[in-house]
Amino acid sequence: MAARSGPFFHIEGRRTSWPPAPRRALGDARIWVPRAQVDAGERPRLTTEESERLRQLERENKELRGANEILKSASAFSAAELDGRRPIA
Repeated sequence: MAARSGPFFHIEGRRTSWPPAPRRALGDARIWVPRAQVDAGERPRLTTEESERLRQLERENKELRGANEILKSASAFSAAELDGRRPIA
């Protein structure tokens, strides 16, 4: 588990400056230790870097889909203008 030495903590053999709040230390350690194990490759999940990259790509994908919809609408409007046929509004 976590052992404290000065301003640093040693969690499962890793030295970190992660400062837990006194009342939340145990709960934070329950989250932080498994996350550190995943990042070290000891648990089979996405690492923190991989999760952040995935979130970034999902945001970018959402923006690109929105831009694509706008371009499709603009293209359809331009085609209708060039045809001379206008939808009755």
